[in-house]
Amino acid sequence: MSLPGSGLEDDPRLEGSRRSRILGHAATRDRRNVWIAVISTVVFFGALIVVVVNSPGWLQIKQTFFDWDEFWSSIWSILRYFRLNVFIFCVAEVLVLALGLFVAVLRSLPGPVFAPLRILAIGYTDLFRGIPTILVISLLGFGMPALQLQGIPDSKIFWGIVALTLVYSAYVAEVYRAGIESVHPSQVAAARALGLTRIQALRHVIVPQAVRRVIPPLLNDFIGLQKDSALVAFLGIVEGLNRANIIVQADFNFTPLVALALIFLIITIPMTRFVDYLIERERRRTQGGAKL
Repeated sequence: MSLPGSGLEDDPRLEGSRRSRILGHAATRDRRNVWIAVISTVVFFGALIVVVVNSPGWLQIKQTFFDWDEFWSSIWSILRYFRLNVFIFCVAEVLVLALGLFVAVLRSLPGPVFAPLRILAIGYTDLFRGIPTILVISLLGFGMPALQLQGIPDSKIFWGIVALTLVYSAYVAEVYRAGIESVHPSQVAAARALGLTRIQALRHVIVPQAVRRVIPPLLNDFIGLQKDSALVAFLGIVEGLNRANIIVQADFNFTPLVALALIFLIITIPMTRFVDYLIERERRRTQGGAKL
């Protein structure tokens, strides 16, 4: 302890020692918290495993859902048909990005002259967000080919992609709209002061900023889209889910469904962690800007 007026309170060596002690205590606290988290997690999941394994019906569940021989014999067959799910997801994703942005821009057009377009965009989002996805897939997948209209495709894969695009575009349009409305009005005022029209300001100033801000929620929607690609199985398309069901009905074992669930997890978990990374990076960038 240094006495006031002695000059020792301004000694940089004392300040460095104090800073080192603070950092040392913080590091010790962080290590302790990590160990507490690890131990509590191990204890919790260990207890859960013990309870499940010692339950009366565990042996039957193990044979029915976790048969490793059935798992390895079915997963490769499921993967071959799962490629169709990936194709449907990739095509629908591109279409959703374009159609969702188009609907969001229509809803953001200013002025009374664009009121009919705004009403149309609102009606579209309300309609396809209000109807369950499986109903839209069923109505389009079975209804449109049954019309037998000239020039209208009768492929169930085509109408499955169309249904997913229509439903998810309604959700993505709202994400885009939230991003557009988050852009400060001063950006529009500055663009107008430079001589840009409202449409030009929307195109060159507002939309680019909005798209950058909504990338994490967009990726969350695409995770849902990737999972919902399995819903086209209700049209009779043999993709990952239908192939798993065929094996289940042939072998009277539900392990192929577990294998399919694992395939979806392998794809969606990295996407989810990437979304978390983007959100955290945006949070740090925003906090850094606020401090400045």
